[in-house]
Order: sequence, then C-alpha cells, then structure tokens
Amino acid sequence: LSFSKAVIATGGSPSIPQIEGIDTVSYLTNISVFNLTQLPATLGVIGTGPIGLELAQAFQRFGSQVTVFSRSVHVLAKEESEARDLVFESLKADGVRFLFQCEYLSAEHLANGKISLLLENRQTKERSFHVVDQLLVAAGRAPNVRNMGLEVAGVKFSPKLGVQVDDFLRTTNSSIFAVGDCCTSYQFTHAADFMARTVIRNALFFGKARMSALIIPWATYTAPEVGHTGLYETDCVARKIKYTVYKRAFADVDRAICEGDEAGYVKILCKAGTDEILGATIVAERGGDLISEVTVAMQHKVGLGKLAVTIHPYPSHGEAIRQCGDLFNRTRLTPTIKAIFRQLMSMQR
Repeated sequence: LSFSKAVIATGGSPSIPQIEGIDTVSYLTNISVFNLTQLPATLGVIGTGPIGLELAQAFQRFGSQVTVFSRSVHVLAKEESEARDLVFESLKADGVRFLFQCEYLSAEHLANGKISLLLENRQTKERSFHVVDQLLVAAGRAPNVRNMGLEVAGVKFSPKLGVQVDDFLRTTNSSIFAVGDCCTSYQFTHAADFMARTVIRNALFFGKARMSALIIPWATYTAPEVGHTGLYETDCVARKIKYTVYKRAFADVDRAICEGDEAGYVKILCKAGTDEILGATIVAERGGDLISEVTVAMQHKVGLGKLAVTIHPYPSHGEAIRQCGDLFNRTRLTPTIKAIFRQLMSMQR
C-alpha cells in the first residue's frame, strides 16, 4: 500500500474491566444494547459516566429495575459537583439504585440465564452477590490501535492514550494524520467530525488548522441534561487563571417555572475583570442545545456583555444565558459611575 497522505480513523471500542469470568458472560455494551428485543426485568450497569447513566435512566423509565455499580464514590466524575448531584438525585427519583466503592471480584452466567456479580465494598470489605437479567458494561472506551502495524509506519501510540498527534493532527509520521477516538480524549462524534475537517485542510490544501483552535462542547443526555464547554472552575484554579462566576438558576426563569422544570442552572465563567468567556456549564432539560449559544460566543470571541444586549424570545430557557450577561453588566456599575448617573439624572429634573 503506497500513499502520499493517509488518515488513521479507527475509532474506539468499549473498555472492558478485568473481572474474573467476564469473558464467559454475555454482557452488553453501548453498541450491542440496541440489539435487545425484550426489556430485561433487571439490568445491572457497570460505570457511572455519561453512557452508563444515560442508558440506566432510559431503561429505568422503560420499566426495568436498574442497579448501577461504581468503583468511585459519585457519578459523572468529570463534571462539577453541583451538576452531577442534580443528575444523581434525578436518577434516584426515577428509581435507579446505586452501589458505590465496588470492587468487581467475579461474574458468572447462571443456569437460569441470569448473570451474577460478586462485589466487595472497597471500604468495608463486605462481599455481596447481585443477580441481574442483563449486564451493561459502560466503563469507558479504549482507542483501536492494536494489531495495525503502526510501528512499521513509524507511528507512535499507546494502548491507553491512542495515536500520538501534534496540534495539526499529524502523527509521528508526517505523512499520516489521525482523527477521532483513536487519538483524542474528546470521544464525541461531533469532535471527530471537526477533526476530520481540520485534517482535510492540512493534508490536502496545505492548511495550518490547529486542534487547539477548536472549542468542543459536550452534553450528557440524562434528564436533566448537562451541557459543558470550555474550562471548569478546577481548570482555572489549576492554571492560575483569575475568574468570576455568573450564575442563573432555572427556578428564576419564567419558561422553566411554567413548564415545571426548575431544576438546573446556567453557570458562565469569565476572566476576572472582563466579559471574556472561559467556560460554561448548563444543567437543564435542553442543556445540550443551550450550550451551543455559549460555544458560538467563545469561538468568535463574543463577550458575555454582548449576550446581555442580544434579544432572546420570551419566555424561553435561553433567557437564562442573557440574564447571566445582565449580572456581568451590573458589575460595571461601580460606585463612581452610580454617582455620575445620579448627578446626570438630577440635572434633568
């Protein structure tokens, strides 16, 4: 096989934890779960990331009794605590059961067709069996990089992190590029799409498009949804970036009140003393849709103050974003400016 330029786009596969007997069990993944033709009475879910929680809530609402198992002590480890707490409480209200701090000791297929999991609590060391009709493994994804001969082509990679690329998405072989789950931690269809566009420009049209120029939003499609873009507060602290938080609860937004979905909020982080948006989290029934407005603003360097003077339809959930802009604009009304306004108003009387 000879080529001038090539692209590695092999994607990723479900990551299966090392559990004794797991290979003998007909477990489900986010790929095979959609082949089910019958609703399981009981469903066990290994993993509390986006895929695990999305499917856990869906099956619980379909009528299954779902139990979620986790090695961690909370759900959605990458999200901020307030967001994950709202999602956790929502799933619990639906009837989803949770077992945290689980050590997975073994899995076994029983004679009646059910699946048995032997767990040990990592803190108390107490052991327990849990029997379910179906078991969904949603413990993350791994890049597809093995047994491809990448070493022969001079392409560096690791089984955990995938293909090594630079900011132009070139591999260690300058004639070979890579996109998607095989080379990035942004394991989303929309991220792979825009990475592919970047590679087309760079590989075929002598472009210099950079991966770092992309602002990649994402959403967890639970109820409520969690939409995020840019930096978290923890990122700002780690990078020593001074920031200000502007937050609007949906309990104070008329559209959310009318529809009875007040749970959630819009939180926007700005660089301290400016309206430059650093990141945002939106927890709402349509959080994945709403986050796009903030992403557009960030991508095109539109400040939060300008969002405040952009008319939004009333009543709409998007007003919460504009109202965060109002909160920023109020910070510009310093005591000195207030005094000047009072003087001007008194002169007009």
